[in-house]
Amino acid sequence: MSRPGFVLEVDERTPPLIVHSGEGFRLQEFPLGTRVIYPPDSLPGIHDVSGAIQEALVNPLNSEPLPELLKSGMRLTIAFDDISLPLPPMQTPDIRQRVIEAVIEMAARAGVDDIELICAVALHRRMTPAELRRILGERVFRSFHPDRLRNHDAEDPAGLVHFGQTERGEDVEINRRAAESDLLVYVNINLVAMDGGHKSVPVGLASYRSLRPHHNVHTMLHSRSYMDPPRSALHSSAARMGHLLAEHLRIFTIETTLNNEVFPEQVGFLNKREWEWTLKDQASYLAAKRANELAPPKLRRKVWHRTAAPYGVTGIHAGETEAVHARTLENVYRQQLTEVDGQADILVAGLPYICPYNVNSIMNPILVMCLGLGYFFNMYRGKPMVREGGALIFFHPVRREFHQVHHPSYIDFFDEVLAESTDPATIETKFEQQYATDPWYVHLYRNSYAYHGVHPFYMWYWGAHALDHVDDVIFVGGDRATTARMGFRSASTLEDALEMASHTVGRSPRISYLHHPPMVMAEVR
Repeated sequence: MSRPGFVLEVDERTPPLIVHSGEGFRLQEFPLGTRVIYPPDSLPGIHDVSGAIQEALVNPLNSEPLPELLKSGMRLTIAFDDISLPLPPMQTPDIRQRVIEAVIEMAARAGVDDIELICAVALHRRMTPAELRRILGERVFRSFHPDRLRNHDAEDPAGLVHFGQTERGEDVEINRRAAESDLLVYVNINLVAMDGGHKSVPVGLASYRSLRPHHNVHTMLHSRSYMDPPRSALHSSAARMGHLLAEHLRIFTIETTLNNEVFPEQVGFLNKREWEWTLKDQASYLAAKRANELAPPKLRRKVWHRTAAPYGVTGIHAGETEAVHARTLENVYRQQLTEVDGQADILVAGLPYICPYNVNSIMNPILVMCLGLGYFFNMYRGKPMVREGGALIFFHPVRREFHQVHHPSYIDFFDEVLAESTDPATIETKFEQQYATDPWYVHLYRNSYAYHGVHPFYMWYWGAHALDHVDDVIFVGGDRATTARMGFRSASTLEDALEMASHTVGRSPRISYLHHPPMVMAEVR
């Protein structure tokens, strides 16, 4: 049995601790008394993954077995999550490949020949053929691409079907092929509790009109924790949409969960608790850190993005969406939850090189903000790890770097929108529609590999709760001009950052360090 997560209180015997900072990492000493929140040890992976997939499909939850739902002459659509998860990407074969291959084989035995695959990108950038091939494997890719394997297009008027509105007036509009299928199979990876459930189909296959009701400042402020679905206004909205869709569609949900084996053997020390490092781990740290620092920036980024995680699969569940997702959340919480006694005055975290929206790309300043204030801040259940009016300290260089192809609207958002305001509500009211409907951004989303024009707004909204909750945000090592443009501050060292934060939280603050990644979610009591 793996060890549960725990909270370490730093004392004189505590060694320096690993802290991520973009494409770098360091050993950092923390003040005495700092609480360090560690994740549970990685859960054991399923030994017979193929057998577990078959078991899930023939003995689903609250549903007929998949073979009984597959009929000759039917129209079958298989939708699947894009490269925004897992993070880092998993070593091949990807679990989505293995599940989709099993579904296709069952469909073939049933005589189903009208099958299409759709990558549920929502307003994310389209996946390249090479990225699709890596997720789905050579056999599936060659059999279906390009005519029967494609990215969802949220801006194709002819490719969308509007189902009406929920009782709250939320428009429900999704991909036409999925809507007009006899059976829609959705294959998901749940990296965090926010993923999956009714959030899969109504979000991943939606239009901008259908995303607006829950991707807005009001919803984000009232979600309070996106990682705690019962308390999340975002999930409540998606659930209403999902229930409406269930009245019209037959949806068979397949969700999978992974363990915390995030880093491969060559940097395996990043998976361990520091005082348990062997001499080999210490040598690996020194060698990896030196090589990382000597490598040119482009090479360093390329190496990190080619790093694949040796995840183990901890769960495969299939059937009716809500029943499946309940089992999925049990697995996610079992792997990530750590009990924490009370809130801190200051929460410290190191932000790594990757987030859901810069895979094979660049972590631009807006994405840094989203990762820190939108994701890491919200990795809690119960109440935030930091008290209201407290401070957040993140490690990241926050360079003014953008991927010209992937993030064109981000560049204009940074230069134009943030120059006028950093307030999410003001930004939403004054600028969102302009960016969301801009013909050039729409063209790039549909025909190139660009995120939708509205996407940087959503990233800023993800941080709305944190911006409303804390009084100070400081980036250690952050570029001063870049952080200032976003309304934050920068410091050269942790000591400097703590001194700066003392004007907000006092001279004797209670400090928590979120030791992440691997994934950890705080159960704050």
